[in-house]
Amino acid sequence: MNHDEKMAQLIINEKLRESISPLRIACNTSRAYPLIVPLWYQFDEGYLWSVTHKNAKVVTHLKRNTHVGFEIANNEPPYHGVRGNGTVEIIPELGKIWLPRLLKRYSIRPDSRLAHLLLSRANDEVALRLMPTQMSAWDYSIRMQDAL
Repeated sequence: MNHDEKMAQLIINEKLRESISPLRIACNTSRAYPLIVPLWYQFDEGYLWSVTHKNAKVVTHLKRNTHVGFEIANNEPPYHGVRGNGTVEIIPELGKIWLPRLLKRYSIRPDSRLAHLLLSRANDEVALRLMPTQMSAWDYSIRMQDAL
């Protein structure tokens, strides 16, 4: 990896650590149509970790085909984000470990109904570990600075 590629990777890693926009995973359904699913995530040691219910449709599709596209991007201008592709591993035993971490990362109050609901079914959650094989970032802040 040359110097420019290393710098680009550092920028991408920083964006992935800082962003609280959801991870959008695109997987293929059994009919070969893409399905896009937003998930909370945490970037940790080169992986994008998420949690979902073991019976979620995305789990069914990922069991059949682990190759995904993904994006983490804001919805408001100026637009910026990271996108790429990779493979996902489903790890059932880590769902209950990652769920509280994601609740904390996304500032979900522990005493909220949402936290109680999700934690009450923690044993039915599975962790998704996305290993990126390719990533790129974009940032339209400069391009859009006089447009807003």
